[in-house]
Amino acid sequence: MTDHDDDLKPLAIEGELPLKAVGIENLKEGNPKHMPPHRYLHPWFARRPTPASRLAILASVLPKGFDHDELLQLMQIGPREGVSNIAEYVESKKATEDQRSGNLESHYGYPRPFTRSPTETQREAFHSEVEELWGDLPTVLDPTAGGGVIPYESLRYGLPTKANELNPIPTLILKVLLEYAPSVGGLRQELEYWSKKIDQSATQSISEFFPSKKEGREIDCYITTNVISCPTCGSDIPLVAKWEVRTRKGAETIVVKPEVLDNGSVKYECLTDPSEEELNGYDPSNGPVSRGGDAECLDCGVVTESEEVRNRFESGDYTYDTYCVRYIDSDGNYKFRSPEKIDEEAYEATVEHVESDYEMSTFLNTEIPAGEKTTEPREHGVTQWREIFSPRQLASHYEYLRAYQECIDDIREKYDEEKAEAILVILSLASGKMIDYNSRLSPWNTSRGIPSNALGGKHFSLQKSFADVNMATVGIGSYQSSVRRLVDSYQDIVNYLPSGSQTGEVTSRDAANLPYSDGEIQSVVIDPPYYSSIMYAELSDIFYVWLNEYVGELFPEYFDSDLSDKDNEAVANPSRFEAVAGSQSSKKELASQFYEDKMSDIFSEAYRTLESGGVMTVMFTHKETDAWDTLTMSLIRSGFIITSTHPITSEMPTRIDTRGGGSADSTLLLTGRKPHEERDPENAVPTLWSDVEADTREAAKEAARDLLESGVSLTKTDVIISAFGPTLRVFADAYPVVDDEDEEVPPRKALETAREAVTQILVDEYLEGMDVDNLDDVTEWYILCWLVHESETFAYDDGRQLGLGIGVDIDDIKRSTKTWRKSRGDISLRGHDGRVQNINEKPEDRSSRLPVDPDDLSFPRALDAVHAAMHVYEKKGEAATVEWLRERNFDTDAQFKETLKALLQVLPHNHEDWELARDLAVGRTSDVLNLDFSPNVFAESGDETKQTELGEHEN
Repeated sequence: MTDHDDDLKPLAIEGELPLKAVGIENLKEGNPKHMPPHRYLHPWFARRPTPASRLAILASVLPKGFDHDELLQLMQIGPREGVSNIAEYVESKKATEDQRSGNLESHYGYPRPFTRSPTETQREAFHSEVEELWGDLPTVLDPTAGGGVIPYESLRYGLPTKANELNPIPTLILKVLLEYAPSVGGLRQELEYWSKKIDQSATQSISEFFPSKKEGREIDCYITTNVISCPTCGSDIPLVAKWEVRTRKGAETIVVKPEVLDNGSVKYECLTDPSEEELNGYDPSNGPVSRGGDAECLDCGVVTESEEVRNRFESGDYTYDTYCVRYIDSDGNYKFRSPEKIDEEAYEATVEHVESDYEMSTFLNTEIPAGEKTTEPREHGVTQWREIFSPRQLASHYEYLRAYQECIDDIREKYDEEKAEAILVILSLASGKMIDYNSRLSPWNTSRGIPSNALGGKHFSLQKSFADVNMATVGIGSYQSSVRRLVDSYQDIVNYLPSGSQTGEVTSRDAANLPYSDGEIQSVVIDPPYYSSIMYAELSDIFYVWLNEYVGELFPEYFDSDLSDKDNEAVANPSRFEAVAGSQSSKKELASQFYEDKMSDIFSEAYRTLESGGVMTVMFTHKETDAWDTLTMSLIRSGFIITSTHPITSEMPTRIDTRGGGSADSTLLLTGRKPHEERDPENAVPTLWSDVEADTREAAKEAARDLLESGVSLTKTDVIISAFGPTLRVFADAYPVVDDEDEEVPPRKALETAREAVTQILVDEYLEGMDVDNLDDVTEWYILCWLVHESETFAYDDGRQLGLGIGVDIDDIKRSTKTWRKSRGDISLRGHDGRVQNINEKPEDRSSRLPVDPDDLSFPRALDAVHAAMHVYEKKGEAATVEWLRERNFDTDAQFKETLKALLQVLPHNHEDWELARDLAVGRTSDVLNLDFSPNVFAESGDETKQTELGEHEN
């Protein structure tokens, strides 16, 4: 701590923490088969892992120097006895995880922490410790509580707990976790009774939508697509990307073979484990729709371009068609068959039902608002929420809602008010899981042959193939499976709470306007909204409109408008500023400013509610510099003193929902204190950036070195992000910071400096004996991208920031060098095959779009030369490459050699360019280049490096 906060009682979070052990537990919790029960209550976004949340809570209220073993035991990490150093024990178990013979629990010798609460003895000792420090049990507040991990864990440790959330959907989750579970307790018998009544009633109503003419063949779902007509021949074009239905190993392969009939309609034949003879050259992986959205007619071959396809959707000129049926046989096995006439008739009957039922014909006609995540469906003519669902999906969901509504009065009459409310809320949450798997946004999983959830990718995207799920079965997305998981999860939530647990206090309002008195709170633990990564309100509206129908009358104060509150939501949403953006400020700049102002207001409100000396710990999982810039300014403007930062591994690095997006693979705990004497950061004496820069750079380097030496499991990107914390402490202590012209320097300047400093540390650590500074800027940038991100695709902002650090404007080099391209807003690095002209073609026939001509005798960039050499080797073989290298004097070209050595060290071994780089580095080409390293250094573990046989190359 700095001089001005010496009078604050130091907390555990302001000292060393057992971060590696906690990170290991976070990763263990990431197994989708064994997640905490609160995750199954209702779909929500970006929930924090239990171990990281527990650490943030406990370390924020315990005194500094609290024993690590005692802390880990309190967190339920490690065996309860028999281990003297729990952190070392956990790390050793992680190191031998791959050699285990049983499951993870038996290997580690203790259950996952989320399944265990502290014992009564542990809780009493913990309370005694914190009461001595705070004078009483400290109250923990989470002002943006979301899915409720932080407040629920606080409740499990017997701390007075308050949780606030703007959005009604997580507010209902919070009520289940913090009010019903501790107060009402278990409800298995009641929930099973009423859910059975609802299911029986709805099943009768939807049975005609899913008929079966054969006994023992219950329809589980209709695999569905949209169909447009060919503008040339008039035949139907099913908008299917691939005709594969299930391709998973260990199960029967299911594909569909379409046939255009004389009347232009399409007949679909379902094939099970088809032989080569049956397929007869037919490729089921190649559907009528290309990746770019163009649709090729199955009959005449004419292509309807994606823009015209979109126009057809916008004008409503399309229909629905079932191309495969999944059913459950009498033994409970899932099977597939071709669609039959009875299925077509059932669909037509469903459409008639929707249109003739007066209530259903106008149901859910609330308009879908314009937004960042709603653009795609709106561009395809989906302007009302009912249109997110096919007719059969809409009718099915509606009948379950109606069956639920029929039970409301009976439930209210049978039980007291709180118990009835708990039953109704918990049963209403089943709708979320059903909606997630049964909409036009829910993709068909062609690997496993099952429906997938709609919001796994945190966006709205109309799917080419989706399922009309029969919610009366027991399969994925059905009512029974949803309720069963819901009831089991609720019972676990109740059972995990210690006996005698008090309820938490739940509020639903703007976090910048909380109903608490000044100084009422001791500890704020907050996982703030994720800048622009997740548009919570926009995404949640698909659930909001349904829950409004289920429980809107029960909670009129939550559901007081047609859609969720987007005006007070703390996200950087550019679409909200479309109408007011102009030459002075872009919509992105306005969105960023709004987020900064909003987070500043939220932090200021937290500051107001905290007592003097109180603590706020921010759990931040983001890697965009813009997000860190705005977060830091918000903290500083609110008056907090940044006292500590800690990085914890919190996510599986390959998780699918955020890959290439804005979220990092680690959580940074950034802690601020409310000083006893109020500070006025706006009127403080400015510090010159030139006086701060060196300290900033050194803080970042020291943090990176410490992390690399500690063995904490972080990606290289996260090493950079983790250095942001110490960097920001230096910056915040010096704030306000100005340059030589007295212009204010924003935190992003310090972050850019930190990124440069840590990148150099990574170069020194992982590129042994190399100095990439001697390379040209573009080559250096390319190598650093591979080094830091270890993937060809990563966030645009990450690549841009790396470029800024070495003087490369990546937008300027994109077209001229073709070193990268945009892929869904991210950067995708190009290999040699996307940059080099084909040497086997005549010069006049070669693509002028590719910037590297392998016939050139010199190249403007070292990367161009190495990529050209790879191409020559691939196309001409070793002998021709030897002559090519000699002709261009690459045997004496240091930059060529350094680039080749660097690529060998940064490219993944399964990348084609790495294999070609390896081939250049050994054999006769190695003799020419005279490289000063052993190629075996870069071989896969246990393998010897050998050159690819010449016969594998085409001349």
